[in-house]
Amino acid sequence: MNKLLVGKPLKRVEDQRLLSGKGRYVDDIRRYGETFAVFVRSPIAHGDIASIDTSAALAAPGVLGVYTGADILRDGWKSIPCGWKVIDRNGEAHKAVPHYALTPDRARYVGDHLAVVVAETLAQARDAAELVEIVFDELAPVVDLATATDGEQIHALAPRNLCYDWVLGDEADIDRVFAQAHHVASLDLVNNRLVPNPMEPRAAIAEYDSAMGSYTLWSTSQNPHMLRWMLSDSVTGIPETKIRVIAPDVGGGFGMKIYCYPEETTCLWLAKKVGRPVRWTADRSESFLADTHGRDHLTTVQIALNTEGLFLGLKVDTTANMGAYLSNYATSIPTYFYATLLSGCYKIPKIYCNVRAVFTNTSPVDAYRGAGRPEAAYLIERIVEVAAQEMNIDAVEIRRRNFIKPGDFPYETPVHLTYDIGDYDASLDEALRMIDYDGFGARRADSLARGKLRGIGLACYIEACGVAPSQLIGKMGAGAGLWESAQIRFNATGTAFVLTGTHGHGQGHETTFGQIVADMLGIPIEDVEVVHGDTSQVPMGMGTYGSRSLAVGGSAIVRAGEKVIAKGRKIAAHMLEAPEGDVVFEHGYYMVEGSNKRVSIKEVAKRAYVPLDYPADLEPGLDETAFYDPANFTYPAGTHICEVEIDPDTGVLEIVDWVAVDDFGTVINPMIVEGQIHGGLAQGIGQAIMENGVYDSESGQLLTGSFMDYCMPRADDLPNFRVGYTVTRCTHNPLGAKGAGEAGSIAAPPTLMNAIVNALGIRHIDMPATREKIWRVARGRTANETEGKQA
Repeated sequence: MNKLLVGKPLKRVEDQRLLSGKGRYVDDIRRYGETFAVFVRSPIAHGDIASIDTSAALAAPGVLGVYTGADILRDGWKSIPCGWKVIDRNGEAHKAVPHYALTPDRARYVGDHLAVVVAETLAQARDAAELVEIVFDELAPVVDLATATDGEQIHALAPRNLCYDWVLGDEADIDRVFAQAHHVASLDLVNNRLVPNPMEPRAAIAEYDSAMGSYTLWSTSQNPHMLRWMLSDSVTGIPETKIRVIAPDVGGGFGMKIYCYPEETTCLWLAKKVGRPVRWTADRSESFLADTHGRDHLTTVQIALNTEGLFLGLKVDTTANMGAYLSNYATSIPTYFYATLLSGCYKIPKIYCNVRAVFTNTSPVDAYRGAGRPEAAYLIERIVEVAAQEMNIDAVEIRRRNFIKPGDFPYETPVHLTYDIGDYDASLDEALRMIDYDGFGARRADSLARGKLRGIGLACYIEACGVAPSQLIGKMGAGAGLWESAQIRFNATGTAFVLTGTHGHGQGHETTFGQIVADMLGIPIEDVEVVHGDTSQVPMGMGTYGSRSLAVGGSAIVRAGEKVIAKGRKIAAHMLEAPEGDVVFEHGYYMVEGSNKRVSIKEVAKRAYVPLDYPADLEPGLDETAFYDPANFTYPAGTHICEVEIDPDTGVLEIVDWVAVDDFGTVINPMIVEGQIHGGLAQGIGQAIMENGVYDSESGQLLTGSFMDYCMPRADDLPNFRVGYTVTRCTHNPLGAKGAGEAGSIAAPPTLMNAIVNALGIRHIDMPATREKIWRVARGRTANETEGKQA
């Protein structure tokens, strides 16, 4: 590949459209004769539905229909499935509880979908929804994660509210290791519940074509092909050829727009029912209630060490919240995307993990930026920090002693992954240099002189990205292969369409993929048009999540480009009257070696579509498709270090410095990557010190259901991030790329929490470390110091 654009910080080509208000989101789309849907949501957390009276709503002005779960079941529409099977410690599959688009029998969380009103206007639909009368036989809500297995049974198929009790590793082996250890460090951790809150709320428009018997669904989806497949195969029975899913511009997703949701499923059903297009757009309150949430774990972690501070074993016991229903990938997040990363960057000979997933009367929980990897990194980097404190070993030194070294690769962990390449010492060294680690003592003394508490914290993380190969994830229980597709279609004028099965919703795909194709084929990036998001236009693909778009989708584009070049070589050889073996391709030209004869790929493309003088055995056209299934996950890694300053009188925390040194392999566009790092860091910092989804333990009401109650970081809460890179190229994809989208959200929580506990001089504080929590700890510390001086 000619690296003329790859590696350059090109401005994003999509930004001109998006920043000037010319983006086209689902809510911008208008369909002739469209109607409006409003969902009647449960006001209680748990209760059997005794009756639903829709008569008053049906009589309201403009109402076209009011429907309940009984109606959609009557038409044979089935439960929305969980697409990942987890086998528990007894060899049984997880409890696949039903999840209907409209709940027919029991409300299971505040916001559950119980009925839907369709009307001529949004205001009429909202007014009529208020008239639907539902009588409940209320049941005690199950909200507390720690006691969920003792609460009222939520689903008939799940006794004790247990979805699965899953293990990885050998418990007897780990117990022997711990019995012989010199030291065991232990920590109880809370990984708090998060509400994703993308800028654009979820929305859907569904339209039925009675002449063709086909449906079109516009959806805010990260994964349009998978949405179509799931709707067709699992829920409706409608042939895939009769469902078209279009995901236009999407304003952020962070994982929570991957799934097949009840709202878009219901809209699809309603479109045929009412015979007109049906539109639904969530308001922000609905988003808080009914979007999937993230994280929500309770964990006890123990690490065993020898006299030299080398790790001998890790033991993890986690209770994970599934919420009221299983979202599409919920079962996999606290198992295969969590436990398999528990080795971190370290040599840990034995690892054992037990995960109990439980149902509660709360919003479903699934992937959120990082999806299992942040949970793993947080517990590893916190327990390593505690072990260093307890054994009186420097935090940097204990990590160095236990790092997997460059000569150890490929390295097979005890939790079923094989890391292909890395250099964790290099990232650590660069981060220490950038932060001036050795000068921290002087900076701490200066802060103390001003009455402030200063702390430093670091985290060394690794993640598995790409979510592949298909055979491996199939063995893990995935219901689909996770390859990716791409098509490069030259036009006769020499411009090219790039059709990809991934979906861009803020990542800059149009720019990054354009850079790759422009460099590879030697054409201007202005001549490359990236197309995605429409199942009727692009080849089937697996969407965007898990930092897979570049490593998997980009690799598919490279493979398609190789096919284009190979076919073009045959055409060029004919045009140049030379043997094909003598023709080379460089910088957009086919050239005969040892001569000045050449022809551009644009000329070749024209000849391919105007084949008046053309190889007899070659079909016309220059249009190639490729499918790429990786040989392994990719493994981005790095070190983040931050310094904080705390005012003990107020609990106010200031992040005074942050360096992020990451190894993403090949970086196509450093400006876009830096933006991804900044965004991930903001979300990770939000989790560490602010964000927390809280339900009332008595009523099951969401207490943090608006931006007045759910605190998120603002610009003045964040420092000026300083970014650096080390590079070890991925060994098994043609780009050498590893993925960058989730690194910040993975590294930030342990980095910041380690800095906070260092500043406060304590062992642990749970996330979110709010100002009040910090103030209470700091006040207690000040009181103790005062008492000590007086004594």
